[in-house]
Amino acid sequence: MYLCSQNLAENIMYTKPSRSHHTSMFFSLEDTLNPRHPLYQLANKIDWQRFEEAFSPLYCADNGRPAKPIRLMVGLIILRHLRNISDESVVAQFQENAYYQYFCGFQDFSIEPPCTQPELSHFRKRIGEEGSRLILQESIRVNADHDEESGGTVYIDTTVQEKNITFPTDAKLLKKVVKQCMKISLKHSLPIRQSYTRILKQVYLDQRFRTNPRNRKKAAKADRRLRTIAGRLVRELERNLAQRQIAGYGGQLSVFYRVLLQRRDSKDKIYSLHEPEVECICKGKEHKKYEFGNKVSIARTEGGLIVGAVSFRKEHDSRTVDATLAQVERNTGRLPSQAACDRGYRGIKESMGVPILIPGTPKKSDSYYKRRKKHDLFCHRAAIEPTIGHVKADHRMGRNYLKGVVGDAINLMLSAAAFNFKRAMNALLDFIFRCREWVNRWIFCTWWNVLSIQVSLLRAF
Repeated sequence: MYLCSQNLAENIMYTKPSRSHHTSMFFSLEDTLNPRHPLYQLANKIDWQRFEEAFSPLYCADNGRPAKPIRLMVGLIILRHLRNISDESVVAQFQENAYYQYFCGFQDFSIEPPCTQPELSHFRKRIGEEGSRLILQESIRVNADHDEESGGTVYIDTTVQEKNITFPTDAKLLKKVVKQCMKISLKHSLPIRQSYTRILKQVYLDQRFRTNPRNRKKAAKADRRLRTIAGRLVRELERNLAQRQIAGYGGQLSVFYRVLLQRRDSKDKIYSLHEPEVECICKGKEHKKYEFGNKVSIARTEGGLIVGAVSFRKEHDSRTVDATLAQVERNTGRLPSQAACDRGYRGIKESMGVPILIPGTPKKSDSYYKRRKKHDLFCHRAAIEPTIGHVKADHRMGRNYLKGVVGDAINLMLSAAAFNFKRAMNALLDFIFRCREWVNRWIFCTWWNVLSIQVSLLRAF
């Protein structure tokens, strides 16, 4: 399942951490913190040994600098999505929050930073998609005690995971092409026939206020001029790189040429130079007509647990069901009895032996009971919409900062895992409040009975 990572810049040697972490005889986080805190209880409920056994083969056994503990790195990644903060913030807050340190396996309070931000990025690359899927599976296992019996029904829906890019326009892309060509030329000391510094300054001024009817022709002319200049610089850069025999820029030059050749009606456009895999997706929203990122599919049980999260590019909704149900089977060990979807999944009635239910006009032969049952099922299906909203707003799926297609899948599964962990924390907190209420009722009833007995004895005398 996992192979030793060979594409990282340096080898890292991993040794299992010692069991005895105590540096003080009179203080430990386990005895000091509130054991009823949800993060405290979640730390005791997660099977950390599962991650230890799965990720330790990714490190070198006898070579390289010592690695950080696996529980520490996995815990920081979970906290990052659980609290909706960046890598830098989770490292900074770790030094201030004792519950964060206990969650990551520390026994004593530490004022030192646990790691650096690049180390978190390298760890995400090291575990990849399979490691993120393992964290999602563990989040599902943690919720097994709190998941309500749903009769084997899952609700599936798709949404867009937006990439961290600016709104793309031809002018923006061409400006970036010019800047990157100049940057590569200066890096390798390549000759530049003309820098176009003075001309580009006037071109950029002419491109402003293009919505004004008086400036429309001038802005269009400036766009054509900018495209011509960018084409000259790209071709000159390609010739100079070939003469100096400098390799490693073939993919970047191909992206530059695609930007130069694409027009309004072109297919497979480039919307970002640093993220050329980004797709333009239209979901029919009035407030946001176009979204730039990738399509994702979410599968949710009736109890509110996310059991499947799969990343796609730009497929039709009906073509995402097979992969989603396959991941649900892999995460839970069984296929659902049925899947309820919206009308965007028209054209598919069954997938992997699972019937796909889509709302529509009821049959004349259906009884009132069957019609009411289908109506209630599709009303319950609508609950997946706020689930997607919470994953986006609270667990970092609304804006994906991880690079590439692999980054899309990793961010999606970690966000879904964080939602499940948050659900488990809320369930544990609710259980604590119920226990407290039961204890208070018992104390009150006991006190009332004792008081009644005393009153009755006083009346007898």
